[in-house]
Amino acid sequence: MRSYDFAPLYRATVGFDRIADLMDRVLSADVAQPAYPPYNIEKTDENAYRISIAVAGFAADELSVEVKDGALTVAARKAAEESPRTYLHRGIATRAFERRFALADHVRVSGATHADGMLHIDLVREVPEALKPRRIEIAKGDTVEAKALETIEA
Repeated sequence: MRSYDFAPLYRATVGFDRIADLMDRVLSADVAQPAYPPYNIEKTDENAYRISIAVAGFAADELSVEVKDGALTVAARKAAEESPRTYLHRGIATRAFERRFALADHVRVSGATHADGMLHIDLVREVPEALKPRRIEIAKGDTVEAKALETIEA
């Protein structure tokens, strides 16, 4: 397993701690990620995303979606069966799972729906007004100097 030292990045930058932590977490995570349950991540609009997770066999009340500390956690626990069943073939897995997704800054969960064996989680990126690009008016040089002189004389 490879190991990278991000100490030089911390020494030379300010405010990029989260990116370095994310890279460190991705690179240090074990390679064998669980494949269950399968999921899709799609971009539905310029600032909207949807995570679709195949949750066949789970009822809506057996699923939980939680956002905490910039991470989206989806978990499922199957309720105990009241009567034992005898399966000749069991191809639909209903084992418990927990899957985590790291959310970027300003991304929030706008809703979740459960239909036809799929759990759809809608996300939206809301960039604050202070971070949006804005046009700066360019003043003439003499106007700025005149205002500065007025301020000094007053």
